[in-house]
Amino acid sequence: MRQMTKKAENLLLFIWVQAFVATTGSLFYSEVMGYVPCEMCWYQRILMYPLVVIYGAAAIKKDISIALPGLILSLIGLPISIYHYMLQKVPAMHELGGACTGPVPCNAVYVNYFGFITIPFLAGVAFTVIIVLHLMLLREQRRK
Repeated sequence: MRQMTKKAENLLLFIWVQAFVATTGSLFYSEVMGYVPCEMCWYQRILMYPLVVIYGAAAIKKDISIALPGLILSLIGLPISIYHYMLQKVPAMHELGGACTGPVPCNAVYVNYFGFITIPFLAGVAFTVIIVLHLMLLREQRRK
């Protein structure tokens, strides 16, 4: 294990904060607002929730090798979020969203801020931020 620079520590903290905010936001929408998650939302949650633990452990131990599974989960979560967003917003794909198993169709839109920001959009942004920051973290560690 190599010593982490202060910049690398900060990047790891920012990644953890992003994962934490995404997780608490998800829980807010389901537990406080009462929005029942659809099948695709559950897949995104399954990939997002462990990131809080993974990046938290990496930040506490100051070891980015612990965080590699977080990058992998994010790389899987991003295309799922993009697909889910397309089910909601692309008319040609809208009918596919109703085929989800479960009580809520995947094309259901609970929030639509500014006409384009939906829950899958927020998840996609979170996965993107985590991926970009993790790649910056890897680059920073290679420079050292």
